[in-house]
Amino acid sequence: MTKSRNTTLIVLAFFAIYVIWGSTYLLNKVAVLELAPFMLASFRFTTAGILIFILARLMGIPIRITKRQWVNTIFAGFLFLSFGNGVVVWALRYVDTGFAALEISAQPLIILLMMRALEGKKIRPMSFVGVVFGIIGIYLLVSQKQVVSKENSVLGMMMIFACMLSWAYGSIFVAKADLPSNYFVNTGYQMFTGGIILAIMSFGFGEDWTSPVYWSFNVKLVMGLLVVFGSILAFTSFNYLLKVVSPEKVATSTYVNPIVAMLLGWYFLKEEITAQSIVAAVVLLTGVYFINTKKTLAIFERFKK
Repeated sequence: MTKSRNTTLIVLAFFAIYVIWGSTYLLNKVAVLELAPFMLASFRFTTAGILIFILARLMGIPIRITKRQWVNTIFAGFLFLSFGNGVVVWALRYVDTGFAALEISAQPLIILLMMRALEGKKIRPMSFVGVVFGIIGIYLLVSQKQVVSKENSVLGMMMIFACMLSWAYGSIFVAKADLPSNYFVNTGYQMFTGGIILAIMSFGFGEDWTSPVYWSFNVKLVMGLLVVFGSILAFTSFNYLLKVVSPEKVATSTYVNPIVAMLLGWYFLKEEITAQSIVAAVVLLTGVYFINTKKTLAIFERFKK
């Protein structure tokens, strides 16, 4: 009975990181057409952070952290959420959801190259093959006339790439940083502080803030889904899976998210899926596979130290 229950939980958790995370591109795209990007992301993560703290207290989980951990969560929140996610939301005004998801799927490639540049990490032969595939895939993706001809699309692509650099450095940083030992509390602090920084960024860029009372029904629905499912449930599922299954299986979300995003964007937003995008996806995700088969295990081993 217990084994059956655990299997059910694992299946549901995989559904969360596959489908829910893959759908956040669509949800953000719908919301950003009505709301200012940094304001949108700020509301999402600040609200999620507060809800996590409330849940932690109800579950009897201590939320007190040290000064060093506080500073580190602020920095991690900025790298992953304030810049890393907030700017992606902004870029979705200019690029399709499927394109954004595919470009971001090259994240393992960026982490690999950054670890080589900053730490002198040796690139294994299989990973080097992945790098080659990844570079070819990115070129095929961004060189499409249908993409680069859209207004501000090149700017959107560049900003997403900048976010990937931020995520890559964040991944290296958190591997060594002193952070709250409880993953739920750690996530709550990163989301709350990242959301506050996003609010400061929003005011700095002169964005107009509107009360949720005046949001359309679709945006209210989308925001609720982003907070509850895209933030709290998906991140909790991700951390749960890291405890009960092997890391390389969890990393398969890297391959599934872009496919989900492309299909949802095509179905709901009528976004075009070109033949070159499909070829780019196959080449790019093949590169990610080669990198992850060797690199993912190494990264998670560092987290255990």
